[in-house]
This record gives sequence, C-alpha cells and structure tokens, in this order.
Amino acid sequence: MTRIVLLTSIAAPIERCFDLARSVDLHMASTNWSGERAIAGVISGLIGAGQEVTWQGTHFGFTLTHTSRITAYERPKYFQDCMVRGRFRRFCHDHYFELHDSRTLMRDEMEFEAPLWPVGRLVEWAILARHMRSLLEGRNRCIRETAESGDWKRYVTS
Repeated sequence: MTRIVLLTSIAAPIERCFDLARSVDLHMASTNWSGERAIAGVISGLIGAGQEVTWQGTHFGFTLTHTSRITAYERPKYFQDCMVRGRFRRFCHDHYFELHDSRTLMRDEMEFEAPLWPVGRLVEWAILARHMRSLLEGRNRCIRETAESGDWKRYVTS
C-alpha cells in the first residue's frame, strides 16, 4: 500500500477551501489533461455525505472508471472519499482543513493499493505512486489558485 501526504497552505477561508475540494466541476477542471469527467452519481456541483460520483478518464493510455463515495463528512474540517468500484485494490482519500496563521491548511492523506498482487505492487512503486502524487499536486494547486482568486465563485454558490 502506498500513502501520500500533502500539505497546501491557502490564503482563503476554510469553508471556501472545503467546498472547492468537494466540487465535482473543479475536479474536472484540474484533471482536464486526462479528459476526466463525472459520468454517474453527482456529476456537477458539490458532493456531500454518502453521495457517490463515477469518474471516467484516460490514464496510461487506458480509459478507466472509478466510483467513490463520501464515507465521512464533517464540514468544514474533514471529509473522506473511498473507492466503491474501480481498478485499485483499495483507495481512500482523507481531506483535512484547519486554520493556521490566518490561512487554511489543507492536508491530503491518500492511501491506495494496486491490483494484481505482487506484480501490482511493483507497478504501484515504480509508476503509480508518482502519477498519483502528480495528480494530487495539480489538483491542490488548482484549488489554491481558485480559492485565492475571484474564480471560486464559479464553483461555490453561497
């Protein structure tokens, strides 16, 4: 199993950062290079407790689908999404938010395990971990840039 932890400091209110992190539309904007799109469940707007979204995108030359459910939810401090269907053997992503020196500190903890053990473990270590880290860093950069600009209003209506 691979575990990735990322910290992102954002000059924006905690509620805004929390909502942007659960925006299906912002997720699609941050992964547009893969053609990733929501095809079932919550396909636009903000995903909430107990809801599911099915993503489809191209990674490593393959069109893949991945369904996640929000399995824990405590606005504006924490939510978790876990895979219910997809190619991983296991996949969970914890999203934490806290105020820190008048900024929001967003902490992502992603754990996943590739299928086809033990060959999958080699792929996970050699290729997949770097790909997932890069995807998460790009997503977090998009959340930070959106939250710190007036662009956030396109994704959060409140």
